[in-house]
Formats: sequence, C-alpha cells, structure tokens
Amino acid sequence: YPSELLMQKITEDNQIPVHLHVSVSLQYVAGLKGRALVEFFHSNIAEVENEELRHLMWSSVLFYKTPNVEVMACVLLSTKAIYFLLDDSFIHADEHQSDFWNKENSDCENSSFHLSCCFVLKLNDLQSVNVGLFDQYFRITGHSADHIVTCLTRDSYSTHTFIQQLMAVLSLLARTPSPEPVDKDFYSEFGSKNTGKMENYELIHSSRVKFIYPNEEEIGDLAFLVAEKMDGLTNLPSLNILLYVLAFQVNHVEGSAQNTSSLQPKTLILTSSDLFLFDEDYISYPLPEFAKEPPKRDKYQLADGRRIRDLDRVLMGYQTYPQALTFVFDDVQNQDLMQNLTLDHFGE
Repeated sequence: YPSELLMQKITEDNQIPVHLHVSVSLQYVAGLKGRALVEFFHSNIAEVENEELRHLMWSSVLFYKTPNVEVMACVLLSTKAIYFLLDDSFIHADEHQSDFWNKENSDCENSSFHLSCCFVLKLNDLQSVNVGLFDQYFRITGHSADHIVTCLTRDSYSTHTFIQQLMAVLSLLARTPSPEPVDKDFYSEFGSKNTGKMENYELIHSSRVKFIYPNEEEIGDLAFLVAEKMDGLTNLPSLNILLYVLAFQVNHVEGSAQNTSSLQPKTLILTSSDLFLFDEDYISYPLPEFAKEPPKRDKYQLADGRRIRDLDRVLMGYQTYPQALTFVFDDVQNQDLMQNLTLDHFGE
C-alpha cells in the first residue's frame, strides 16, 4: 500500500468539476498527485496510523442540520472513515448553525494560511445509505442528526463507483454477526402483507449497514405529483416521466465585475408534454428514525413548468461536459390563445 493502480486512480479522480468554484485551500488539494496526495491524507486528515485511503471523489454535499447550504467537498473514503474536506466558506454560510462547527481557528482568516474544515463520519457509526432516483445522489446516515450527509454527485457513474468502494471497505470491518435469518420467500421478504405494497428495495450488507434503493412506486408518486401541478391537463395513465436529472439553473448576474452567473440547484423532470423544474429536498426524505416531526417543506416544490408545444428552440453550448442548454419558449401570456380567436375576429 498504496499500489500504483490505486495512486493512478486517485490522481485521475482528483479533479474539481469545472463549473463549480472552490476556495484556495481545496484548489491546493486538487493540485496534488499520486504519492503526494496519499502523504497529504496521512499527515493532515487520517485519524489512525494504519488506515488506508481507498477512494477519492469531488461532490456537492448537503448536511441535515444545514439543508439550504450546498457546499463543494473532497470526499475521501478510507478503511476507517469517510472524510468530507469542506470549503472554508461553508463555516460562515449559515450563521444560525454556528454551533454545528467549531470556530476556534477563525483568527487565521486574514493570514496567508488557508483553513479547511474536515467532517468525519466513522464507518462504525454508519447505519444506512439511501440511493436517490437514477443514482443522481445518495444519503449517508449515522446515529444522529449531525451524522446525515447527502452527496449530490449528479452523476450515476460516480454514485455507483462510490457505493461499490464503500461496500468493499465495509466488508473489512469486524462486527459481531447478526443472528441467522429465518428463510423467507420473495413476497414476505419484499412486500408488506397488510397493504400489499412493495417497500423500498433494501440490501443489508454483512456489516449490517442498510443500502436502500428506490422502487418503481417512487416514480409513480412523482408522476402523480407532476400531474397535480399540471392542473389536470393530462390524464394520469398517459403521463410518462421520460427524464429525471439533477441540474443547475443558470441565473445571469448583471452589473457585477465580470457579469458572472450563479448556479441554482434544480431537479429537471421531462414528461411527454411538459418540462418542469423542481426545488427538491435531497436530505430530509425518507425521514430518519430519530425525526420527531416531518420536514418544514415538501420533497418537491414546483419552480417552473412549460409546455413542450410552446418550446421554440433549444440552444446548445459547444463546451465539453457539463453541457449548457438554453430552452427558448414562446412568451405567450394566455396559453389557450386559440380558444376564442374566431369570436374576437368575426363576431359582432
């Protein structure tokens, strides 16, 4: 340890997504290669001398205590813990949550010393992993509200790779074996006999950590919600969700020094007749076991919705991934314009 193959893989993964800005301290981490990166992990991050770095990933993260603040993080998976190396701007992002972070080192702000805070989730404290729809994100749950983190990878490959690496590392943990399960048939294993309703698909790892995947009913619930937002314009049986993707809406900020663009996280849902943008709560659902009351907001909140037949053109940027798309709609105030046209023109 570390093998050449591992060092090469970690070096390849150590790239900040081009559309997201990070602080100088994280830019320094992103500039490290190979053995320098492993040495940095052991001298600055690792808590135990004999732990091994197994996987590195850059991702936006959300914390249960600060659900409105999405922050960029370098996620490091070792044989002992998951480390989230966070942008130092996050400490000041939400003043109401100041007790969540230790601010002892705030006197370093004005010096040339760049501070990053590191959030640690020990593998022994890990209880469950919820994988989001179409592997666009996953939520890691520990034993308290302080230990719930969602990684918004916005990429099924990154999610899949991390989950595979996490399962491999959890297999190394020595935990007391759970009692032998009673043999069950398929229906009693995955269905509730009282309601006949299929539960979310659960995989219980040998380390007793649950990996929970969404089932087909989540898509059905989402289709029903979308149909509600359409005010009954479409009958539900014919409504199909063609695409679900976590994206950013670009808001152009004029008057600033360089006319910068701010990125607003949005869930894009495409049906056969409409295009929707939702504000989605990625961290509160499904409710953790210790939650005493439901979250303050719904899982999906409609931000914008347009009919496909009003779509005039789609402009595509020429840059590499992530691709920028501009949807141009006909700006018609009254959507049912054709309804009374004959009366207006040819009536009395």
